Amino acid sequence: MAEWLAYIEARHAKAIDLGLDRVRIVSARLGQRPACPVVTVAGTNGKGSTCAMLERILGAAGYRVGLYTSPHLLRYNERVRIAGREASDEELCAGFARVEAARGDVPLTYFEFGTLAAWEVFAAAAPDAVILEVGLGGRLDATNVFDADCAVVTGVDLDHMEFLGNDRESIAFEKAGILRPGRPAVCGDPQPPGSLLDHAKRIGAGLQVLGRDFGFIRQDGQWQFWGSDGRRSGLAHPALRGARQLANASTVLATLDCLRGSLPVAMRDIREGLATVELPGRFQVLPGRPTLVLDVAHNPQAARTLAENLGDMAFHPRTWAVFGMLRDKDMAGVIDALRGRVDAWLPAGLEGPRGASGEEVAALLGGAGETVVGVFADPGQALRHALENAGGDDRILAFGSFLTVAHVMRAVAR
Repeated sequence: MAEWLAYIEARHAKAIDLGLDRVRIVSARLGQRPACPVVTVAGTNGKGSTCAMLERILGAAGYRVGLYTSPHLLRYNERVRIAGREASDEELCAGFARVEAARGDVPLTYFEFGTLAAWEVFAAAAPDAVILEVGLGGRLDATNVFDADCAVVTGVDLDHMEFLGNDRESIAFEKAGILRPGRPAVCGDPQPPGSLLDHAKRIGAGLQVLGRDFGFIRQDGQWQFWGSDGRRSGLAHPALRGARQLANASTVLATLDCLRGSLPVAMRDIREGLATVELPGRFQVLPGRPTLVLDVAHNPQAARTLAENLGDMAFHPRTWAVFGMLRDKDMAGVIDALRGRVDAWLPAGLEGPRGASGEEVAALLGGAGETVVGVFADPGQALRHALENAGGDDRILAFGSFLTVAHVMRAVAR
C-alpha cells in the first residue's frame, strides 16, 4: 500500500492541477458509469459532517453505502468506505492497479488517481448508493466526472482562493459546477451567493436553500426539521458536537427528501443515524483531565464556528492551544477568529513544503498580541508541553489542520 501511495504521488508534476480532461479519459477507458444513486457534496466547511450523517442514516436504513472523502487523518483507507467499513489494502491496491493499467501516458494527480481507484472499489462492491466528497471547489474537481443525482453545497466562504477566486461569488460558481440540469440540489448556506442561485436557475436544477425551502427550529433538548415533506419533530441532536451541526443535519434531511424515490428512509433510520454518527477531528472532545478538544478547522469560517463551540462548553480556567497550519492558509484570519478564546498558544511546525514552521506561526501570534508559550517542532511536542503544564480543570485545544490533529491523535495513542 505504501508503495502505491508513493507511486501515485509522483505521477504528476503538480499536487493540484484542476481540470476534468485527464480524469474523463481514464474513466472512459475503465468504463466507469454509476449503477446506483450518487450524492456529491461540496462546500467550504461541513462536507465531512454532512457525508458522515448521510452515510450513517442510509446505513441504518439497510443500504450499502460507498463513501469517498478526503483528506485522511491517520490512514489512507479512511478515504474509501463500504457499508461502514474502511476499504482494505487489497481492495485499494486492486483499484490502483486497474487505474494504472488504463491510464497509459495520462499524468494523473494523487487525488485524481485516488478518486478513480475509489470508484473501482465501489464498482466491485456494488453499493446501493455512493457519496462523493469534493476535494477542492467542484466544477473542475475529479469527483465531478460522475453525475450527481443530488448535489449538495454545504456552505460558501473564503478558502483556496488561489484556485477558486478571491470572493464568495467566484467560489460559489466553482462549487455550483456539481449541479446537474433537471436534478435536485441542496444548499446549506442560508445566504448563498447569487452566482450559485443564477447557475441553478440557468441549468434548471431544483435548488433548495436552507432557511427558504427547509430549515430547523431549536426546541428544549431537541429540534424540529421542516421541509418539502412537512415537519419532523422531537429529533434528538446529532451525536456530532457543535453549533453548526443542526444546519448540517437539516441539509442531510433535505437531501434525503430529494432521494426518497430511490432511497426511502424511515424516521427510525434518521433517529438512529443521527444518534450514532461519528467523525474524528470535528470538535471532538476526548474524555479525561485536562479536557482535550480536537478540531481540523483551517480557515476563518471554521475557526469562527470553533470559537462559538468553545464558548458553549463548560467553564475552564485556562485554554491552551496546540496550533499548526499550512503556510498557504489564512493564518491571521484564523488567529483573529479565536481572539479571546485562548490563554496560551503553543505554535507547532508541520512537515512538508506547505507546512508553516513553529517560528512562522509564533511570529504571527506575537504580532496579533497573543500569548505564546514556547515554539515547538511539531504538534506532538506542543501537546506534551501542554499536558505537563495545564491544570486538571484546564482545556487543551489542538487545531489548525488535519495534520495537526493527526499528530495529536498519534501522540495520544502512544
